[in-house]
Amino acid sequence: MKKFCIILGSPRDDGNTAEILKPFMQTLRDNSCHIDYITLSDKEIEPCDGCYACQNVDGEFGCVLDDDVAQIMDAIITSDCIVLATPIYTWYCTAPMKALLDRHFGLNKFYGKAKGSLWADKQVAIIATHGYDTKYATEPFELGIRRLCEHSSLQYMGMYSVRDEDNLASFQMRVAIDGSKAFALKLIK
Repeated sequence: MKKFCIILGSPRDDGNTAEILKPFMQTLRDNSCHIDYITLSDKEIEPCDGCYACQNVDGEFGCVLDDDVAQIMDAIITSDCIVLATPIYTWYCTAPMKALLDRHFGLNKFYGKAKGSLWADKQVAIIATHGYDTKYATEPFELGIRRLCEHSSLQYMGMYSVRDEDNLASFQMRVAIDGSKAFALKLIK
């Protein structure tokens, strides 16, 4: 059974990005996948302070900040595929998603006494919602995630995105739903 960690970066737990996740997650469930669904809107996520303490802790995330990130990182570590689901605001993910991504530092033990990676070889995918044309809207974020994957020895699995042309209705159209389901099936294989 494949295990997915789906992280919703939207400030709205019932917004457009959550809407396009519904058929995606249903397809995963229909194929007996395990899902850890994490919403960032209700989480405390401090910014990384660059102290390097995590780089000296073997076998665990090891961050000294006392917030919700360690629990999220545990879900990431135990998953097979991490799905970053976010609206695109000013050509990048939301602020909570960006703060979480900056905290990935403790998953890679490259810069201290501890060695190794807690997430190498995991799959990473993006589900994005946006206002502009796909390439114009999502390219900076997708490039950033591709580089993170390359640096961290992760497998980038691609992106599914839907443009907001008619508010919530854009994400309830048959073509959007079918695309979301097809992307889920691609990730299951």
